Order: sequence, then C-alpha cells, then structure tokens
Amino acid sequence: MSAEIQEELILSIVIPVYNEERNVRLLYEKIVQLMQELPKYRDSYELLFINDGSWDNTQEELERIHEECPRVKALQFQGNFKKAAAYSAGFKYARGKWIITMDGDLQDDPGEIPKFLVKLEQGYDYVSGWKHLGKGNPYRAWPSKFFNFVVRTLMGVNLHDFNCPFKAFRADVIRTIDIYGEQYRFIPVKLHGRGFRITEVKVKNLPRVHGSSKYGMERFLRGFFDMITIFFLEKYLKRPLHFFGSIGLFSSLLGAGTVVTLYLMKFMAGIPIHERPYLFLMGLLMTILGIQFISIGLLGELFTFYAKQEQDHYVVKKFLE
Repeated sequence: MSAEIQEELILSIVIPVYNEERNVRLLYEKIVQLMQELPKYRDSYELLFINDGSWDNTQEELERIHEECPRVKALQFQGNFKKAAAYSAGFKYARGKWIITMDGDLQDDPGEIPKFLVKLEQGYDYVSGWKHLGKGNPYRAWPSKFFNFVVRTLMGVNLHDFNCPFKAFRADVIRTIDIYGEQYRFIPVKLHGRGFRITEVKVKNLPRVHGSSKYGMERFLRGFFDMITIFFLEKYLKRPLHFFGSIGLFSSLLGAGTVVTLYLMKFMAGIPIHERPYLFLMGLLMTILGIQFISIGLLGELFTFYAKQEQDHYVVKKFLE
C-alpha cells in the first residue's frame, strides 16, 4: 500500500510473534475473514506482525503472507528483545488511528475484535481484554488472579486482567507513554494516571493448538518487580519525599522511641541499658536509617524540582487559544 493509504487507516492490528510458524497463517486468515464482515474497516486496516527473533520458519511464512496480501506488514527483530520491545516497535510503525494488540498463538480469538471496536467508537481511550472463559490450568490461573488483585488494590485501577495481551487503544494515546521491561502489563495504570478513559471487555481464551507456551515463573517474578517500579513511579515520582519520608519517619520514631524507653526504664525502674544491648543498638540503627531515608527523599525532591524546569509531567487534552 502507498503511504497515503497507510495514513488514512482506521485500524492497525499489532501481533508480536516468537516461533509461531504454524500459527501465523491461521491467524491471518481468521482476521482477514472477520474484517471482510466489517464494512467500515474492510479497506482501512493493516496487520503488523512483529517477529521477535524467531529461529524457526516464522519469518519465511510471514514473507509469503506479505507477498499474497500487502496489507500484512512484518517487522523482524535482529534478536529476541521480548514483548515490551515488540509493542514499542509496533506502536511506532502502526499507521492506524486505533491499535489492537493480540498474541500470535491463536489463544486470542479474532472474533472478539468487534467488542473492542464498539468501545473505541464509544469514545474510550483504552480497552482491556478480560480472559473470562477458558483460562487454562490453575498453575497459570491462580498466580495471575493474585497478581491482578495486588495490582488492582495498589494502583486503584478497576480492571480484572492486567496480563491479557488482547487490548485496544487510540494510537495517539498509547504514544504518550514509554514501555520497557515487563511494563506492557501496566499500560492501563499509566494511562489511568494521566486521566484517559479506560474500560474492559470479556474475551475467551482459546487453548493453544500449535507450539509451546512462553509462560514461566521467571516471567511472573519480572512482572512483580515491574509492579513495584510502576507503583513508585506512578504514585511518588513527583513527590519522592512522601515515599522515603514516610519510611524514614516511621523508622526514626520507632528507633528513637526504643532508645527513650530504655533510658526511662533505667532511671525510673533501675534496669540498666547494658542488659538489653541488642535492643539499644537496634533503636540507634533504626533512627539512623530513618534519617537516611528522609535525606534520600529530600534529594529526590531536589532532582524532581530541577527536572520539572525542563519537562512537564502532564498530558494536555485540549487548549482553547
């Protein structure tokens, strides 16, 4: 397609793939068949496959599909840079004003795409999939439920499934944030913090037919550590003293209270401090650590103040000039 046609596209479907040679054609055929049933989007969409360093014949299959249908684009990475990098590249090269992401393993049913389009047409900025049916074995389901509960509680974002790769959003919205590590799971958290409208739709999670799952416990751990990062960045990036100061104040008060109590016991009850040396040392240590945390918070405030002079941490929706 020409550049002019690409710029007029309504929808881009971004699909990261890694060793999915037996799935990409089936997925392509299902999506094309669906889009033929949607007159509004039939001639205004593209499929953008991001080949994340596959070592099987995924790239060759994508090249054959591209020759058959130029509407299909395929971006190949030099190596395996993980899903966050695939999403970032997909968002950069996508030409549609709306973007849908889904996995390339056929577990995301293309037949659910109209649900996302309805929500985008209603004016939502971000639509998250909620794998409501067919979640698979408990080994993956229960850790995911726990993870979703913790994120929902900490971040205050009322979504049921932060792990679902089936998502939809406006292109101009998703380009307001940076994604790295495992932080693609926290896209709704970042968008919610910037005031964008988010919602969710229930989707089916189909069983894998070909290939093997890329899920592992290390992926869960990476997501947990990224959750801590996001929690700090979203809640305390612009006020680090509130975070470090709270820890420091609690530690200092507990430590100082311990030391004062020991001295009161010495002078009022005659109990010498040297009988509780470890308690005394712990009190001093907690007091010192508390002061250090408060100092770190103050330094963070200084850095934030100077960074603020160069960059505004907000997104403008409309400006009547």
